[in-house]
Amino acid sequence: MKPVFKRILLKLSGEALMGEQNYGIDTKVAESVAREIKAVQELGVEIAIVVGGGNIFRGVSKSAGNMDRAAADYIGMLATVMNAVVLQDALEKVGVITRVSSAIDIPQLAEPFIRRRAERHLEKQRVVIFAAGTGNPYFTTDSAAALRALEIKAEVIFKATKVNGIYSADPMIFLEAEKYDKITYQEVLEKQLKVMDSSAISLCMDNNLPIMVFNMKQSGNIIKAVCGDLTIGTLVTLGEKNQTA
Repeated sequence: MKPVFKRILLKLSGEALMGEQNYGIDTKVAESVAREIKAVQELGVEIAIVVGGGNIFRGVSKSAGNMDRAAADYIGMLATVMNAVVLQDALEKVGVITRVSSAIDIPQLAEPFIRRRAERHLEKQRVVIFAAGTGNPYFTTDSAAALRALEIKAEVIFKATKVNGIYSADPMIFLEAEKYDKITYQEVLEKQLKVMDSSAISLCMDNNLPIMVFNMKQSGNIIKAVCGDLTIGTLVTLGEKNQTA
């Protein structure tokens, strides 16, 4: 298989690291993700990762209660740092050199985010894990993924989820929901499809950065996506109209 992308940004939700648990981190899932990432890297692809923190704490959630929104968001950023360090450990155990780059200053755990340094790590075939979102409250890790992808000049965002693409409605609830093979950013915004938050979608649209949404739980999907297999998910671009499966 031959990759069609040289540099990618993989957006992993915190929930992806939970496995079948209701909370926290399943280290076996982290190991499985690490092996998939290693296989992609061995194709010569430069990989950056943005990881969420929803498996531990989410600023906009019941767990935040009546906390101040900014304070809750900062706690959520710390949760992403925890996930990043877990993922770094899993990657290095399978022989992948990594760097965790944090938007908030935690020198004992991660280096500060410096764009040129991150790009240099990628050029040296190190996997860079971006933690702590954008470093600002009120911005999600989806927005961080779009921002970091543009900063490092990634060619595409791979959004790894628990479903195999974008649907007209939640396929877990509505069995008649239609899956889109391709869809435009504008349609995602107009239909209010819960792919990424509107700020992230708008940022990608303004800079023509494609987004590929696929099921992370299906083994081998990251490699397929990197090699241009569009059948595994949904591609979001500036294209003129959507196509349903």
